Amino acid sequence: MKKSQFRKGDGEMYEIIWLAALVILLIAEALTCGLTTIWFAGGALIALAAALFGANVWIQLGVFLAVSLLLLIFTRPAALKYMNKSNLKTNVDSLAGEQGVVAERINNLDGTGKVKLNDVFWTARSEDGSIIEQGAVVQIVRVDGVKLIVKMKEEEKWVEEH
Repeated sequence: MKKSQFRKGDGEMYEIIWLAALVILLIAEALTCGLTTIWFAGGALIALAAALFGANVWIQLGVFLAVSLLLLIFTRPAALKYMNKSNLKTNVDSLAGEQGVVAERINNLDGTGKVKLNDVFWTARSEDGSIIEQGAVVQIVRVDGVKLIVKMKEEEKWVEEH
């Protein structure tokens, strides 16, 4: 479109659109609290500034996309790390590193194995595919679904007190 095709008040329309986009994105961010739209709100803010300075709509869109993308790439990882810093490991997340006792021989090929951990029996598989005999002390590497992934701690035997 030629510049002469725009009416005099068209520039204000883009300013209103960017302001509305900014408000909508900020409201969406406030409702989700998950750092989902804040990056685009930053892009909308800079695009609004570009509109206020009289940039054409293509420059405004380019600025919006570029700033949003840059914010997403460079600040999101740091922001997520900062936000997740205070999260405490709970339940299943806290099991990694704990020790348990093999209550049923672990054999990944047969799909068998149970580990007793804190008086609870868990289905277990060995991390490296090795067979681990009943009574062995194992260390929990991670939790995969409802199964413990374990490795041998050391050649210890656990004797049940009964």
